[in-house]
Amino acid sequence: MSRNDRIDFADLKLFLAIVRCGSFRLAAIEAGQTPSAVSHAMRRLEDRLGAKLLNRTSRAVSPTEAGLDLASRLQDGFNQIGSALESFAAPGTARLGSLRLNVFADAAHLLIAPALPEFARVCPGVQLTVVVDNRPIDIVAEGYDAGIRYGHHVPEDMIAVPLTRPQRWVMVASPAYLRKHGTPRQLGELANHQCLQLLLGDNSSYRWEVDVAGRKKSIRVPGVITINDTVTTISACKAGMGIAYVLEARIADELARRTLKVVLEEHACAEDPLHIYYSSRRYNHPALLRLINLIRERQSLPKIAKVRG
Repeated sequence: MSRNDRIDFADLKLFLAIVRCGSFRLAAIEAGQTPSAVSHAMRRLEDRLGAKLLNRTSRAVSPTEAGLDLASRLQDGFNQIGSALESFAAPGTARLGSLRLNVFADAAHLLIAPALPEFARVCPGVQLTVVVDNRPIDIVAEGYDAGIRYGHHVPEDMIAVPLTRPQRWVMVASPAYLRKHGTPRQLGELANHQCLQLLLGDNSSYRWEVDVAGRKKSIRVPGVITINDTVTTISACKAGMGIAYVLEARIADELARRTLKVVLEEHACAEDPLHIYYSSRRYNHPALLRLINLIRERQSLPKIAKVRG
């Protein structure tokens, strides 16, 4: 029997968790073990392979060159194992498995929430976790199967599938605000108005992007209120606190009820479609395909035959 025959698959999964988390402690929490047990497992794995896989310091842990190579090969292997297991379907039931998504707030409201009832019906055995997060993150490093962002925010090494048509961003205000402060007729007049500032997930202030003669232009606008949440922004805008810059689809009800009104409509800006994206090395996840097609169907887009990899 070779040394490799005695290697425990659980130790290999622990090794991948350490590489992904960059920490024995975080990997231990994820695995439900103590840091001491995880450290012992890694010493056992290195002994049996006869190679150093991890560089350890008092502050951090990082893979060696041999460790990086092993992690890459193992990830491919575990992805194939995951594909085989999650593709299994008992007679009369949906495909089983788990699906973890990282989604920014507007996409959660517009795309995920409306699709949840039907997804639960057609995939009753799937454990779905949706984390609403506006921060730009590495979905692979943080253990997510997929994320949803605008197309231009999707990392280049990811596979991306559009879930919507191009989206439009508009400037809106309440009728009460416009009666009191007047309606701006050109962009320069925004300097005389209160504008609700938008805080991005990385804590930077967002410059409003507007269309000027067919070209996109970023502008700074005045305002003493800064908000990083769309729901709060819409509420403040309806209360007459200022002009807001929001996704038009997000305020469809308010526009229909005329509690908000678009201003400077000729300067509304078209944005990329919302995309769902995942690692190019991710296995073909049947529950992910179901969810993608449910959302695309609601958006009047054609279904896709498979999740590309």
